[in-house]
Amino acid sequence: MTATATPLFPSKFLHANSLRFHYVETGPADGEPVLFLHGFPEYWYSWRYQLAACGQAGHRAIAPDLRGYHLSDKPPGVASYHMDHLLDDVVGIVEALGLRQVNLVAHDWGGAIAWAVAASPKHRHVVKRLVVMNAPHPAVFLSRMSLSQLRKSWYMLFFQLPFLPERWIAKHQHAGIRRAFLALAAVPGAFSDEDLDHFVTAMEKPQALTCAINYYRALSRVNPLSIPARFSPIEVPTTLIWGEQDKALGKELTYDLAALVPHLTVHYLPEAGHWVQQELPEAVNRLLLASLTTPC
Repeated sequence: MTATATPLFPSKFLHANSLRFHYVETGPADGEPVLFLHGFPEYWYSWRYQLAACGQAGHRAIAPDLRGYHLSDKPPGVASYHMDHLLDDVVGIVEALGLRQVNLVAHDWGGAIAWAVAASPKHRHVVKRLVVMNAPHPAVFLSRMSLSQLRKSWYMLFFQLPFLPERWIAKHQHAGIRRAFLALAAVPGAFSDEDLDHFVTAMEKPQALTCAINYYRALSRVNPLSIPARFSPIEVPTTLIWGEQDKALGKELTYDLAALVPHLTVHYLPEAGHWVQQELPEAVNRLLLASLTTPC
């Protein structure tokens, strides 16, 4: 299929970690499983191009809506979005799908979760290979927080306020959602009006916007000194795909990862911005499919 097509995938639901998750999947049921984790302010639709490519290549490609997003359950309260719950969700989803391990592919907030799953002694058993896109390793993000990066991450501080971020993003028919996608995209025409409508509709679900922002609020309540201790070296084959025009995350966050990720391959895409897999889907698909053949 071409990168401009908008595929449709059947909706399914599963129960994991005491929640009901919505997901889509494509490809043969006995194919090598690939689990996709989306970021903010997205949902499974962010992986439409990769789902199609992986399914056509013979993989079982699965993309859930994370807790709080789109059609998945939306538990109340900031504490419900603590990282420990998010990691348990991944393991629970893998088990609910009847799988032992998956190739874990993730972007943005999903990338933060994926790094943590692969580095956690409690959770890493479900990861066969890891592919992360424009999401820094959390320990690196913390240790290399510069004034320049702090300016880029201003929204994380803004999201700590009660109520105001939701009102600011939602006003004028959720214009803040549209602005986020267009402002952080470096490839012209990466998002059609239809694409943006999909993302807005997902965030218009009751409580979805508050739940999505609660990821950031919960993160701020974690003692930063405890974060490095949570991350053991990631031993599985790992690929990092990075759009170099990312206005939210500096390229320096991808440097010197050998101690944390010994089996790492990094691919830079100079023309792409933050939404790399949606801006340059064909290039990302080639790299992704190649990574899924890496010997374990």
